[in-house]
Amino acid sequence: MLTDTGASAHARMTSISTVSLAGDGPLAALHHRALTVTIPSMGAIMLDPATSHADENFRVAAGDVPGEHQGPPFMDGDLYKWLEAATVSKDPELQATVAEAAKLIARAQRADGYLHTSTQIAGAEPLSIGTDFETYNFGHLMTLACIHHRVTGDGALLAVAARIADFLAVQRPEQLAECNVCPSHYMGVVELYRVTGERRYLELAKTLLDLHGGKGGAGTDDNQDVLPVRDQRRAVGHAVRANYLYAGMADYAVETGDETVIAALESIWDDLVSSKLYVTGGCGALYDGASPDAGQDYYSVTKVHQSYGRPYQLPQTTAYNESCASLGLVFWAWRMLIRTGDAKYADEIERVLFNALPAMVGYDGKTYFYVNPLRQVRDLTYPLRRPGDPKDVAPPPSDQRERQEYMQACFCCPPNIARVSAELPYYVYAEGDDELWIHQFVTSDVRTTFNGVPVTVRQQTDYPVSGDIELTVEAERPVRGRLRIRVPGWADSIEIDGPTTTDRGYAVLDREWHRDTVAVKIPLRPRLLTAHHFVEEATNQVCVVRGPVVYCLETADLNGVGVENIAIPQDANIEVTPGSGMFAGHALLQVDAAVLPGSQGPLYAELDQTPASSAALQFVPYGLWANRGHGEMTVWLPLIRTFERSVV
Repeated sequence: MLTDTGASAHARMTSISTVSLAGDGPLAALHHRALTVTIPSMGAIMLDPATSHADENFRVAAGDVPGEHQGPPFMDGDLYKWLEAATVSKDPELQATVAEAAKLIARAQRADGYLHTSTQIAGAEPLSIGTDFETYNFGHLMTLACIHHRVTGDGALLAVAARIADFLAVQRPEQLAECNVCPSHYMGVVELYRVTGERRYLELAKTLLDLHGGKGGAGTDDNQDVLPVRDQRRAVGHAVRANYLYAGMADYAVETGDETVIAALESIWDDLVSSKLYVTGGCGALYDGASPDAGQDYYSVTKVHQSYGRPYQLPQTTAYNESCASLGLVFWAWRMLIRTGDAKYADEIERVLFNALPAMVGYDGKTYFYVNPLRQVRDLTYPLRRPGDPKDVAPPPSDQRERQEYMQACFCCPPNIARVSAELPYYVYAEGDDELWIHQFVTSDVRTTFNGVPVTVRQQTDYPVSGDIELTVEAERPVRGRLRIRVPGWADSIEIDGPTTTDRGYAVLDREWHRDTVAVKIPLRPRLLTAHHFVEEATNQVCVVRGPVVYCLETADLNGVGVENIAIPQDANIEVTPGSGMFAGHALLQVDAAVLPGSQGPLYAELDQTPASSAALQFVPYGLWANRGHGEMTVWLPLIRTFERSVV
C-alpha cells in the first residue's frame, strides 16, 4: 500500500495493494514502461560507482571500501527512492538487489541510529548544517522501509528507519528546527507510526511540525519558516519543500484531526489551485530570485529557488516546474483526499498524472526532465540552464533542451518519477467501510471486500480517448456495498446506470452486488481554456484541452512556421482522431488554426497588416512533447475572436 490509513481515525479511505493495470491507456503504458525500462535502467545508473556513486557512498560509510563521498548531500535519498520503486516492482532480481542494499544500509548506520553518508564520511557533526538534507534523506528511508515491509514482510529496513526516528527524538529542538530542508521526514515519521503502532512516532511528528517555522524576519519563504505551520495560509517558496511540508501536515491531520493544521492546509490549497498552479499540474514558476514577501520589511530581501511566486505569476518559457514539485503535489493531494473524500483532490492528481508526470520522462522510458516549461522557443537570447548539468557544461540552445538519462549535478527527480510511476495502481482506487472509491479511470482489476465478502471490480475503458467506462462487479455471494465513482470537475455531466446520489464530487451507487455491470459515460469534448486576467503571459490566449489532457503545438507539426505565428480562432473547428505509435491510447486534435504574419523585428514595431491565413495543425498531448526531435513547443496560443478564413 502507498499509505496504510485503514486504522487512521480521521481517514475516509485507505489505499489498496490488490490492483493491476492493463490495456494501452496512458497510465497503464507509463506504469508498465516504468517496470520494464525505467526502473531497471535507472538501477544500472544508481548502482554503478563510475556514474552516480549513490550505492558506493554507503560502502564507504560502512567501511567496506576506502574513498570519499561523491555527489550532492541528498544523494542518499535518490537511492532510497529508487529502492522504493524497485520494491514496488516485485521483480525477483530487483527484490534481491533491494535485499542486498538493505544489508548495506544497515551496516552504514551508526550505533546511535544516525545515517547520512556525506556527513559520516567527512567525519562531521550530525545536524550541524541546515542545508545538508539529512532529515530529507531520513524521510525517504522511512517511507522506503514502510513500503518494503508491506510488500515483502521483511523488517530489516523498518528496523533501520525506527532507529533513525529514535535518533531524531532525542535531538535538541533547535537542531531539529534548523535541519528541516525539504521535509520528507514528516511523511516518513507518520507512516512509521502507522506501520509500527508506536505512538511516540506520532508525537515526534507533532514536535517536528511545531518546530517548523515561526522565525519571523529571520525566516524565509524558501523554506516556509517565516510563520508557524498552523498560521500559514499561502503556498510560498521552494515548491518541492513546500509540497513535502504540506503533505506531512496532511498526514498528521489524517491521524489527529488537528483543526489548526487542517485550517492552514485548506487555505494553502485554495491559494495554490486558484492562483499558482499551472494548467499541466506544474508547480513552482520561478528560477532563482528574490522572495516577494518573506522579508517582512522593505530592507530585508531573501532568496527563493525553484519557487512559487506571487499569485498569478505563471510565466511560460521560463516556467521552472521542477518534476519533484508536481510529484509532491500528488503526495499532498492524496493525503487530502484520504481525509476528506472530496473529488477536487483526485481531480488535481489526475491533472498531474495525465500531463506533468508523463512529460517528465521520455517515451523511451529512460530520459528525464528536471524543469518543465509550457513553452519552448528558438533563438532565445539568454540560456535556460538544465539544473542537472555540471557547472562547466554550457546550456543547450533554447529550442534544444531535451531530457537527460543522467543528471550529474542533481538526480533527485528521476527516482521520484520512477517510484510514482511504479505506484500508479495505488492512486486508482481506495477502500473504506464496505465501499470502493474509483478515483481514476484506467483498464484495471481490483479486489476488495463488502461486509466481509470478497469482491472483484474490473474497469474496462479506453479513457481518455473516450469517456466510456464499464465496471464489472463480481461478489462471491450477493452483498450490499457502495461504489463511489469520481465525477471529474471539468466534466459537463456524467451518465451512470441506475440510481445514484452525489457526495463531494463522487457518484455513489449503494446497492446489492453479485454479478453486475455498470456503464459510465463521461462526455469528452475539446475545450478552449482561458486564464485569469492577472496571468499576464496568457492574456488573450487560450490552451486546448480535452478531458484531463492538455494539448500543445510542436515544431514537428508546424511545417516550418514558428509557434509565435499561430493563433486559435474562437470558433475553431477541432477534429478528434485516434493516436498511434507513441500517441497510442490518446486522441490527437486537428485544429483549424490561423497563421499570422511574422514578428522578427525590433523590440517594438508597427503591426504587420498582412491578413492571417488558415492551416490545419495537429495538437498532441503535452505529456508526450519533446519526443520527436528538437524544436519549439507551446501550450498557450493567441486567441482570434473573428477570422475570415482563406486556404493557403
